[in-house]
Amino acid sequence: MKLLAVGASHRTAPVATLEQLAVTPADLTRTLDRLVAQPYVAEAVLVSTCNRVEVYAAVTGFHGGLGDICAVLAEQAGAPPAALANHLYVHYDAAAVDHVFRVAAGLDSMVVGEAQILGQLRDAYHWASGADSAGRLLHELMQQALRVGKRAHAETNIDRAGQSVVTAALDLAAGLLDGDLAGRPAMVVGAGAMGSLGVATLSRLGAGPLTVTNRGADRAVRLAESYGANAVPMAELVDALSTVDIVVAATAATEPVLTRDVVTRALARRDADRGPLVLLDLAVPRDVEAGVAGLAGVEVIDIDRMAAILADGPAAADAAEVSRIVTTEVEAFLSWLRGADVAPTVAALRGRADDVVTAELRRLAQRRPDFSDDQRAEVARTVHRVVQRLLHQPTVRVRQLAAEPGGDQYAALLRELFDLEVPQTSPVDTVPDVVEVDPAGRPSFEVADVPVTDSDVPSTGGAR
Repeated sequence: MKLLAVGASHRTAPVATLEQLAVTPADLTRTLDRLVAQPYVAEAVLVSTCNRVEVYAAVTGFHGGLGDICAVLAEQAGAPPAALANHLYVHYDAAAVDHVFRVAAGLDSMVVGEAQILGQLRDAYHWASGADSAGRLLHELMQQALRVGKRAHAETNIDRAGQSVVTAALDLAAGLLDGDLAGRPAMVVGAGAMGSLGVATLSRLGAGPLTVTNRGADRAVRLAESYGANAVPMAELVDALSTVDIVVAATAATEPVLTRDVVTRALARRDADRGPLVLLDLAVPRDVEAGVAGLAGVEVIDIDRMAAILADGPAAADAAEVSRIVTTEVEAFLSWLRGADVAPTVAALRGRADDVVTAELRRLAQRRPDFSDDQRAEVARTVHRVVQRLLHQPTVRVRQLAAEPGGDQYAALLRELFDLEVPQTSPVDTVPDVVEVDPAGRPSFEVADVPVTDSDVPSTGGAR
């Protein structure tokens, strides 16, 4: 079983493509089910945020697994695989581990060093666990990725600015509003994790009065009460828009909430001398309809615009230190993985030895019925002891060798030499709590560390 990561992010795809690929919470379990139902996919975790859509999978073959995952993503996007090829990246085996750890550490984020991705990875992992699509391999990968992310933030200053996508977007908004958001009336559309972060950040920056609206009125009221803001029903969106200077839109809606018609009517009631109405669209799919950006008196900052502006990350030294942590952790994980791969083979070898000893002792009992019980027991102990001593050093050594690069060949040799049948490792029955952290032609994929040849063997089923 090998690891495969396939996805698209703000680095490789425009918002329009991320919108096509985005998986809503309502569709997440169904999409995970489709993934692990594919012939070559045994386990799957799916991450879908405003900046990325990625599948982390345990596959029985590279080419088959890649084809299966791309087929599901293409179906989700409603587009042929060739249309997505230029936007997808692929990481296999060690490169997949490196990618997931870099994502967890914030090195691959739009705002380098932001910690919000850790919560998003945690949620994706828990969702996959609940859907029974994450088995032993992805369980270990995701647990370790979360630890790596926490270590990166604890041991370096990569998040010294305390930035998230929300704070970065509000910094850009401030530049359009005389450089200061203090005293500026603002509204947040959406009461989920991103919306909550938006209200908290606006409050900390002194913006106000603050207004919150959401399709579920109860959540809007609870969020507003926590920060002394006002909650308004979605039916009053036009009126509320006309009274504010900044809007953070971060809903999980599948269609735009701030349509051209809604914003046009709000502008007609708004005093033009107040300056532009700044709309921060942090949702994927987009909350702000494409035509809104062309309206006079409106500034739209969406994921595409942020990606173009936010080219600079944290200090190079901080990013380099996090990269060193990731490199160390990747090698440690790969070493564990190689050792874990050989364990079933060693167990099968010892089992084969026990079977041989048992058969020979049974044959001896038939040939020498005159042996007493004590004599039979002594012979059994002696034979078992000899076999265990003969196997001890080779099995210890093969575990050591397996932990080194290329070590998986030793387990394969053992299986070949002794004709061992090693069953597939069963997925974990339960998943412990994770670390909590604060808030055509052939598609030309971008491939890292992909094998030249591959023995594609269909999976016998998903993690379930």
